[in-house]
Amino acid sequence: MADALGLLQTLWRARLIAPMRPDKYLRMGAAMRRVGMTATVGFAAAAQRCPDRPGLIDERGTLTWKEIDDRCDALATALQNLPGEQPETVAVMCRNHRGFIEALVASNRIGSDVLLLNTSFAGPALAEVVEREGADVVIYDEEFTEIVDRALSESSGATRILGWTDSADHEHLTVEGLIEAHAGQRPQSSERKSDIILLTSGTTGTPKGARRGEGGGGAGDLKAVLDRTPWRAEEPIVIAAPMFHAWGFSQLLFAALLACPIVTRRKFDPEATLEMIDRHKATGLAVVPVMFDRIMDLPDDVRNRYSCRSLRFATASGSRMRPDVVIAFMDQFGDVIYNNYNATEAGMIATATPVDLRAAPDTAGTPADGTEIRIFDGDFREVPTGETGQIFVRSGTLFSGYTSGATKDFHEGFMASGDMGYLDEAGRLFVVGRDDEMIVSGGENVYPIEVEKTLAAHAEVAEAAVLGVDDEQYGQRLAAFVVLEPDSKAGVDDLKQHVRDNLANYKVPREVTILDELPRGSTGKILRNELRAKLD
Repeated sequence: MADALGLLQTLWRARLIAPMRPDKYLRMGAAMRRVGMTATVGFAAAAQRCPDRPGLIDERGTLTWKEIDDRCDALATALQNLPGEQPETVAVMCRNHRGFIEALVASNRIGSDVLLLNTSFAGPALAEVVEREGADVVIYDEEFTEIVDRALSESSGATRILGWTDSADHEHLTVEGLIEAHAGQRPQSSERKSDIILLTSGTTGTPKGARRGEGGGGAGDLKAVLDRTPWRAEEPIVIAAPMFHAWGFSQLLFAALLACPIVTRRKFDPEATLEMIDRHKATGLAVVPVMFDRIMDLPDDVRNRYSCRSLRFATASGSRMRPDVVIAFMDQFGDVIYNNYNATEAGMIATATPVDLRAAPDTAGTPADGTEIRIFDGDFREVPTGETGQIFVRSGTLFSGYTSGATKDFHEGFMASGDMGYLDEAGRLFVVGRDDEMIVSGGENVYPIEVEKTLAAHAEVAEAAVLGVDDEQYGQRLAAFVVLEPDSKAGVDDLKQHVRDNLANYKVPREVTILDELPRGSTGKILRNELRAKLD
């Protein structure tokens, strides 16, 4: 009873439950039953809650919630009427725009599995993933035509559909054309349940597919997010994080569920993001951490053109946040940053509020409601507060396994996150790196992130990345890659001495390479394999 009351209070505070005519709630319920309790059910509910209000604003203009719902129905009907049987798996390789959303929702409504593809994929990785997951329809942006053609050149013939076109001169089916051809039609109901296949964002090897069904974390997961982050129904959110990634995808679903107008553009631009916040009076912003870096890298006079005073939260996940950037952003735009520690396989694990980040700007925060975190050593014994070990998590949103049939390591119901970290006296989690990033150099355990933070604290260093490489004498050694601030005079010896002045001698990188920029993937994670290749 207490849990139900707490949920109602949370939903009321977020205005998901609001004073509305009873017939509107009845129509919302009927729409949700019609499409099924799928991951994207929020789009159908929003179309009944506020049909004529803006639902999506992208580079093509504004669509109301009803227009989105009707367009998704039309595309769903078109997919069911493609030659042959209804597709079992629809792969989507699109940037943030209406075509991505329509492909996702339409496929979900007819029971087709949806495979979300990284827009940074090269041909070989794309071919391997599409083949492994058995996609029989691929919806992609015209700019990726060459990559898709190369990847599918030896394939048995997945149907290709363009999700976004830059010209009128093309031979393929298009999402827009299929919607126009089936306008006003609704798909046949399907007994098959759709899964969303999210790819892990690892930077080594081909990403694995993590299957998430319609169950998810349910009301408990929704409550955990709304209790920690100040979402409010029907208030605009700018989603800059890639929607194909688990983080951006989750923010898209929350926005639909709360009927929050979604403001987005295909490619991230730091000044354009600030402009969209002010123009649409957005109260929310969803990014990956490197986007904060890019915003704060703007010249002061450019940043100062925008107040962003409407912002109530700027929420991030997907990679490590730079503490100096966190503080600088909040100093200018207010205490609005919420850092989320998520995993494709586990959903939300922990959240750091602005209060947490003011106290410890590099923390991942405290466990989400309904989530337990344990720090274990190699023998699955809990380590004392402040000591580093492997992070294990238990919650209601753990995935059911990779599409390959493999799964994560579990211990007494707790899943290995794949990260190393520790808890402080206040119960805040700190992530020190991946469990496969720790190196043993001359018998000493070294976590590269500790050295990264030390290098980044140097006044003339903009950012740094550190990794372990094989060494005949010591087993492994550290190699550092550093991007300097403009007009910096710091040299390699200066940087090594800075580490030596702050850390034990065995933590000083043997090699320091100065770069113009660090290679990053589309979610902002540093591509460590590319750095490693520079040492060969």
